[in-house]
Order: sequence, then structure tokens, then C-alpha cells
Amino acid sequence: MTRLSASMEPVLERLAQEDAGLGDPTLMAPRLGRALAEMTNARWNADLPPMETRTVLIGDLPARLATPPNDDGRHAILHVHGGGWAFCSALTHEGAARRLALACGCPVLTFDYRLAPENPFPAGLDDVEAAWEARDRTRHWSIAGDSAGANLALALMLRRISAETDLPQMGLLFYGVYGADFETASYRTYAAGPGLTRDKMQRYWDWYCPAGDRKEATVSPLAADDAALRALPPLYLNAAEIDPLCSDSDQLAARLHALGRNDPYDRIEGVVHGFMQMGSILPEARAAFARVGEVFQQTV
Repeated sequence: MTRLSASMEPVLERLAQEDAGLGDPTLMAPRLGRALAEMTNARWNADLPPMETRTVLIGDLPARLATPPNDDGRHAILHVHGGGWAFCSALTHEGAARRLALACGCPVLTFDYRLAPENPFPAGLDDVEAAWEARDRTRHWSIAGDSAGANLALALMLRRISAETDLPQMGLLFYGVYGADFETASYRTYAAGPGLTRDKMQRYWDWYCPAGDRKEATVSPLAADDAALRALPPLYLNAAEIDPLCSDSDQLAARLHALGRNDPYDRIEGVVHGFMQMGSILPEARAAFARVGEVFQQTV
């Protein structure tokens, strides 16, 4: 099993101490689990990069807009937060949104979409599309997402390819959920964590898609056909090495590259799922945002 990086190990030790006795939010009633997720993610909003931020509506959805001092005036990014389709919010991802905005040199809009299990597929995806349709058309928009947010961001692009309508300029996808195969190499290796576990992911899937076809492309993007993947806009992908979902990104990157696409893909060694939330204290998270910004500015 891969070793944690020298920076990641003390972070996990700190989290174990801070979260001792709090319980597993996926085993709680959704309302209680969400309150716990909001509380534990608040620690990542320390030492925020200074920039203009304001609460707005994107269509009917509550949102946060972060505009960095290096705004290029031409681009913007719609950011879809992770949290297993069931937890987290624009507020929990305030730090990530600001760091993404600063790295890419453009505003980042993060919003609250309907959450499972009360609102299973396709409610969250419908809200992502509603936010996309309500965007400010004076800028060139890309889309980003982490974990379940990366699933929704990629699903939106695939849905719009099927509908033959406008697409984001670029997709930025961080340690995403792209399939529901719980027997991949990374699921087997990291079934018990550290961090995210296979049991938690199975519960997230049971909440998000309890019935219906999990092999439909807008649920499991790895099920998309080659023509749809070929039609995607330029992508950037990364993965956390110590993560049950790592194989999802490996498989997606391999398929894209087999189609002759040159989408950059980075597997970040020694870190766990969700590491980009930890930008206030984790060097690998800060380096990841810098890398995203570099690729973004070279591509758009």
C-alpha cells in the first residue's frame, strides 16, 4: 500500500484528533450529516486568499462569486462542489473556489444544488444545467468540480453533447466519481481508507441513484461511448493516489488518451481524497491549484 506523503500524514493525524467521536455522516440522518460536514469543512476556510466575494443568485440557486485581483476580464468558471451528491455547499468550498479563482485568473461561481437522498438523480444534474444556462454570457465559461462535483460537471458536458448544444470552454475535474464499480484496483486497495472508504461510496451511490441505470452516461460518465468522449471540450484531470476513486480517473484518462486526445492527467502521490480542500495547510493542495491554473491559462 502506498505511503502517505510527509505532509499528508500529520494532517490526517490532526483530523483524527479533531474529529474523534463525531461519527460517520453517511450513517446519520441527512440533516445531521450535512450539519457535521459543514462544521468539519469550516476549518479549510482559514487563511483565505483575499479577493472580492459576494453572495448572488444563479437562476434560483444560492451562489458565491469569488473575483480575484488578477481577473483577466474574459473568462469565468462554474464550480460544482463535491460531497457525495449529499453533503457540502458553496460555503464549505469557499477556500477551494478562491484558490481556483486566483490560480486561473478569473471569477469562480460556486452554488448550492439539490442534494440526495431527498433529491436523487437527476435533480442535482438538472440544477447544474440550470446554473449553466443562467450564467453571464459576457464571459467565456469553463466548468470545474471535485469528487461528486466532477461527476456532475462531466455529466453536464455529456448531456449537452447529446443535446447538441453549447459546451463549456474547458472542464477541470478533480478526483472525480466516474463509475459505480466497487471492485477496481483502488477500491480494493483503499476500501478502508484512509479518508474516503468503499462503504461510504456505496452509501453515497445508494442515495444518489437508488434505482435506475447506473451505467447511463450522465450517471456514470465512464459508460459514455467513444463519440461522446471525443466531442468533449479540453479537459484537465487529477486524482489522489490514496483514494478508492483513483482508478476511476485512471480509466477515464486512459480512454481519452486512446482516442487521441491530449488532456493532461496528474495523479498526486501520497495524498487522500479531498486533498484540495486542504489548501490552507497542505503543500500538495497548493501545488495542485497552481498546476490547474497553469493548464487553464495555456488552454483557454
